[in-house]
Amino acid sequence: MASAMQLNVKPTRLAFHSKLASKHSHKPARISCAAATPSKRYSITLLPGDGIGPEVISVAKNVLKLAGSLEGIEFSFQEMPMGGSALDLVGVPLPEETLSAAKQSDAVLLGAIGGYKWDNNAKHLKPETGLLQLREGLEVFANLRPATVLPQLVDASTLKKEVAEGVDVMVVRELTGGIYFGKPRGFGTNESGEEIGFNTEVYAKYEVDRIARVAFETARKRHGKLCSVTKQNVLESHASFFFGNMGINVLEEKSNGHRSRYPDIELSHMYVDNAAMQLVRNPKQGPGLFEPIHGSAPDIAGQDKANPLATVLSAAMLLKYGLGEERAAKRIENAVLETLNKGFRTGDIYSAGTKLGDAKKWVRKC
Repeated sequence: MASAMQLNVKPTRLAFHSKLASKHSHKPARISCAAATPSKRYSITLLPGDGIGPEVISVAKNVLKLAGSLEGIEFSFQEMPMGGSALDLVGVPLPEETLSAAKQSDAVLLGAIGGYKWDNNAKHLKPETGLLQLREGLEVFANLRPATVLPQLVDASTLKKEVAEGVDVMVVRELTGGIYFGKPRGFGTNESGEEIGFNTEVYAKYEVDRIARVAFETARKRHGKLCSVTKQNVLESHASFFFGNMGINVLEEKSNGHRSRYPDIELSHMYVDNAAMQLVRNPKQGPGLFEPIHGSAPDIAGQDKANPLATVLSAAMLLKYGLGEERAAKRIENAVLETLNKGFRTGDIYSAGTKLGDAKKWVRKC
């Protein structure tokens, strides 16, 4: 989504065997890359997880190695168990050793967790509980979720081409507060004796302030537009997000306020139900821990059918937002586009006229 990789800093010629190059050709496709002498070193904890997680993490790891070698970056990778695989191995979804390794690394790349095998486990023994524990343990309070329609895949969208084409939205979501972590929570009975389940959604001012800071900084790196999306008209906890008695101060508190700190950002507000409609109607109008948002897909695990693009692009985000290595991130983003331009596809995005195959055999020119 433990081993150390030492990069060969000499100019190298890499050969990859590809079934995708031609239906009738079995010759290796060759690419020439000049590896730069490492001037920066980062430690990355890999959490392959469950299902297709190990497959997509393997691809992303190789991509990071190559992009890093071209930019003088050396990565050391440590692979640790998490989720269902950790449950099978040691009986808990997030071993202490895994959390410790993650805390000591420069960034964490997660594959996918969960599967039918563990669906009936008690809550504290579910793979997903390990993910919540990881977020809390690493204090990764901001979740960046890009939604970009690549031009090569615009026809695969269920939206009309003129609606989907050019979509590039970044969702910044608060991750460690609110209803997932609020207390009290649990099960009980109400005054009528009926069984109930209950959760508490609560946000502190500092939680609002820090997520706002991330949102403004992210907007500054992109298109200079930021839209806060809430249900503040009916939820007191949402009123703290840029609205109401508390949130408005977060934006306008004298010299320390975000509004004075980010005069270049165009800020707007929208209720979540309206925002959902607008994203479908016209998605182009909108402005740690790195992981794709797909599931573990246990039904295709181990068959080399998994599409690794979301994980590879998560690796690009790791470089760009986590390590500040924008040149290396751009290499990965460009490689994804070039791979798609050459017509390589996995089964989920295959269409007539493209080349079907497994992602391990995808080849790019660098």
